[in-house]
Amino acid sequence: MSTTSRSTRTPGTSPGTTAVPARAVTALAALAVALGLAFVLAPGPVAGSMPGGGYGGRRGLDARLSASFVDYWRSGERSFPPALRGVVDYWSRYHVVKAVVAAVLLAVLIALGALLWKAFLRGGALTAGSRAALASAGVVVTALALFSLALAVANIQGAVAPFSSLMSMLPVHASHGELADVLDRIRQQLAGYPDAGGATAPPLKVMVSDFGRYHAVVAVAATVVALALAALSALSWRRFAGTAASDRRTRRVLRSAGLLSALLAAAVLVIAAANTATTADPAPALLAFFEGGW
Repeated sequence: MSTTSRSTRTPGTSPGTTAVPARAVTALAALAVALGLAFVLAPGPVAGSMPGGGYGGRRGLDARLSASFVDYWRSGERSFPPALRGVVDYWSRYHVVKAVVAAVLLAVLIALGALLWKAFLRGGALTAGSRAALASAGVVVTALALFSLALAVANIQGAVAPFSSLMSMLPVHASHGELADVLDRIRQQLAGYPDAGGATAPPLKVMVSDFGRYHAVVAVAATVVALALAALSALSWRRFAGTAASDRRTRRVLRSAGLLSALLAAAVLVIAAANTATTADPAPALLAFFEGGW
């Protein structure tokens, strides 16, 4: 009497084991690559297709920014002239698109990382090489997720305070021309802000206020991220304590997650504190920027 063995492999998993959901991993990886390309290629065309239009590339944007910035300073008004308003609105749309793509990419990478780490923990039947490959892939995806998180925060910052984000594109080392003269006057007034001799130009007040908002976004976001990382660290250590000593692989992953989350939480708290200080007194940091200190 002969017996026939039947495969118990679940559809969509790697041959020989049910640990790796290959189909889901492949789909998420492909989606992550597509989103990465969209993050680089899509924001300009998408923002330019919305009401207000675009500027045909970085050179056109830089030229319009420099000219409209000079006009804004010379106007002596708080409100942006139409040319600068168009540039600021475009830049806000540009960063909204990038922030949305980065947020979706972050979600995809979190899902992909969860699959990889679960497969690693449950892959008892895998070879040592396969387990090493899963662990390496998990580390890479985790790092990419953290990078995507930073991109999302940076672009939310640019969307909320686009004027300050645009100022980083100004040629602050310009040595001649109308823009150089305007930058010199800004530095002079910032050096004693808010008690500089004579009345402070209204455009400068807007710059200082917007620069404070620019850093407030990071302060708030960094605080939220730090709290989330601290909670993840606590959860990892709690699960570590409840895992049997014989399950060394799970304990090793949980211990690493707990340590990494705690270290990242501490680093992000430092960023939050620095940006909170700048939010409270943005003028010195803005002066450092215009002096080329950034």
